[in-house]
Amino acid sequence: MSQQQMVGVGLRSPHVSQVITQQPDIGWFEIHSENYFNPASMAREQLRQIAEHYPISCHGIGLSLGSADPLSRDHLVQLKQLVDEVNPIAVSDHLSWSSVDGQFFNDLLPLPYTEEALNNFCKKVEQVQDFLGRQLLVENPSSYLSFQHSEIPEWEFLHHVQQRTGCGLLLDFNNIYVSAFNHGFDSNEYIAALDPLAVKEIHLAGFTVKKFDDGEVWIDTHSKPVSEPVWQMYRHWIQQHGATPTLIEWDLDIPELSVLLAEADKANTILMQEAQYGQITTT
Repeated sequence: MSQQQMVGVGLRSPHVSQVITQQPDIGWFEIHSENYFNPASMAREQLRQIAEHYPISCHGIGLSLGSADPLSRDHLVQLKQLVDEVNPIAVSDHLSWSSVDGQFFNDLLPLPYTEEALNNFCKKVEQVQDFLGRQLLVENPSSYLSFQHSEIPEWEFLHHVQQRTGCGLLLDFNNIYVSAFNHGFDSNEYIAALDPLAVKEIHLAGFTVKKFDDGEVWIDTHSKPVSEPVWQMYRHWIQQHGATPTLIEWDLDIPELSVLLAEADKANTILMQEAQYGQITTT
């Protein structure tokens, strides 16, 4: 992947027809894998058309890697069929859980950062990688609550997962920024704890502030432009570690495609300005 092709945007249903007919100038598209599991669906056929012209990244929200439940065989089979057909540049999911006793929740829930949870999560990641026959990228979550019995900070947990399993990391700077405010940790300490060579993809997005009488919570809504502090985090990363495949996420209050492409242009400008002497890290 050349430096000029490193920035992508999330493929969202309001933009699909425009992408097919106009083929905008963008490096790649990321899909939410589960939306394309049905091989006979219109969405899958549209994806086939788009994949003829653009690299695709498959980003999952349903593996529930942190659950105590076994992995869903049906989910894995459908994911592998999609991956085998699309041949994506990356396959990813989250440091989270979303099911228990067969009941699925429409959210990505936080883990207790304990040795037991670490062993379980690593086992699941290894099972997925073995089943798919390729590396999985694990994304750091945004969170609003934490477990009192966590034994280590999230960044150490994520680092241990990467070291034990050989998975890649999908580093979401907005998630780090939001969680740092909500939990009171240092975002720089988080980033410094991770192996930069393991970071194969970066996510950039916007957030919303929810105010209460006694304070406020920052929520990773993916409904606004990337904030200036997150751009600064991104710029610093590129200065230190070189160009890394980068995605603009926008999932709620979705604007015109031109707005996402303008955000992608900002990321590409930073890459061109700051990575000229840096290492290019690709999947």
